[in-house]
Amino acid sequence: MAPQPTRDDQFSFGLWTVGWQGVDPFGGATRDVLDTAEAVHRLSDLGAYGITFHDDDVVPFETGLRDAAERDRILDKLRKALDETGLQVPMVTTNLFSHPVFKEGGFTANDRGVRRFALRKALRQLELGAELGAKTFVMWGGREGSEVDVAKDVNAALARYKEVVDLLTTHIVEQGWDMRIAIEPKPNEPRGDILLPTVGHAIAFTHTLEHPHLVGVNPEVGHEQMSNLNFTHGIAQALAADKLFHIDLNGQHGPKFDQDLVFGHGDLLSAFSTVDLLENGFPGGGPRYQGPRHFDYKPLRSEGTAGVWTSAEANMATYLLLKERALAFRADPRVQKALEEAGVLELSQPTLSEGETLADIKADRTAFEDYDADAAGARHGGQVLLDQLVVEHVLGAAG
Repeated sequence: MAPQPTRDDQFSFGLWTVGWQGVDPFGGATRDVLDTAEAVHRLSDLGAYGITFHDDDVVPFETGLRDAAERDRILDKLRKALDETGLQVPMVTTNLFSHPVFKEGGFTANDRGVRRFALRKALRQLELGAELGAKTFVMWGGREGSEVDVAKDVNAALARYKEVVDLLTTHIVEQGWDMRIAIEPKPNEPRGDILLPTVGHAIAFTHTLEHPHLVGVNPEVGHEQMSNLNFTHGIAQALAADKLFHIDLNGQHGPKFDQDLVFGHGDLLSAFSTVDLLENGFPGGGPRYQGPRHFDYKPLRSEGTAGVWTSAEANMATYLLLKERALAFRADPRVQKALEEAGVLELSQPTLSEGETLADIKADRTAFEDYDADAAGARHGGQVLLDQLVVEHVLGAAG
C-alpha cells in the first residue's frame, strides 16, 4: 500500500490536468467541464499541497477580455475555495497557445500587435499570481516557433523573447515581489519546431537576460523524453546551474507525441532516478531541489470523472512509493559499496589537487608518461551491479 500524501510532500496539480475534458486532434470531449472550486476541494481532500493554473483555466478567454465584473466574480470564487482548503498557488502561467490569435506565436509572433496583446495578457496573470502568493511564473512557448524555416527570423524572435522576459523580470524587481520566471522547454508540438526546445537551450538563453538570476527552467518529463533525451540528466544540469525553479512530472513512452501519462506510467526506472535525485540529491553532495513536486499530466481520455481522481491519486502514490525505494536505495550498504567501487564518489574529487597548476600536472610523470593506461582500461566498471540494485529496489526485492 502506498503512503498517504500530506501537505509536506508539496504535491501540486495544474487545473488543466484534472480539468482536461479528453479533447484531442481526432475527437471531442469525453468528460464534462470540471468546476474550479470542486477541483480545489477534491485535490485538497486527496492530500495535495497546491494548485496551478493558466489564466484561461479559471476565467474563459472572452470573459477575461470583455467582462471585468464576471472575471472578478470567478476569481473571488477561486479565492474562497483556496481559503476554505488552505491550498497554495505556488505557480501560475499564461495560455498563449489556444486562441487563434496565437496561431503564429505569442511573444515571438511576426505580428507586432499580437506580441503586445500577449505581453498584456501575461502581465495580468503575473500580477494575479503575485496577489495569490505564487513564487513562479512559467512560460511555455508552445506556439513560439515555425513549420517553415524562412518564415521566422530566429535572431529577431529570440530578441523579442528576451525583450518580454526582461520587461517582466524588471516589473517583478520594481514591485518587490518574491517571484521568478521558469521557461518550459519543448522541442515540438504543437509547432513543428519550438524555440528554446531543450533544457540546455533555455539555460543558455537565461544568460542573455537583464536579470538572469530571476529566470530558470521548468523541465517536463514528457517534453524531454519525446525527443529521446534523459530527463534526469536535464534536471541535474539545471539543478547544478541553480536554474531548476520548478518541475513538471508525468509519464512518457519514449519518442512519441506528448502523452502526459501519470508519473511513472512510462519509463519507471527513469522516474526512479528522478525521485532519487530530487529526494536524495547528488551522490557527492551539491544543491538540492526545494520546490513543489508538480504533476502536469492528463487523465486518460477513456476515463470518466471517477478516473480523474484515481489518476490524481496515482501520481502521488507512485511518487511516494518511489521515494521510499530511493531512500532505501541510498541507505543500502551494498549500494554505497557499489557506488564506491564504480568510482561514482571519486568523481566529486577535483582533477587537480588544491593549489596544483597546469605546470604542476605537466611535470607530474605519474599523470601521463608513467600512468598505466592499460591497467586503468581493464578496470572493472561495476555499473551493471549498480543498475541491478536499482531494479531490485524498484521491485521491492532488495531485502
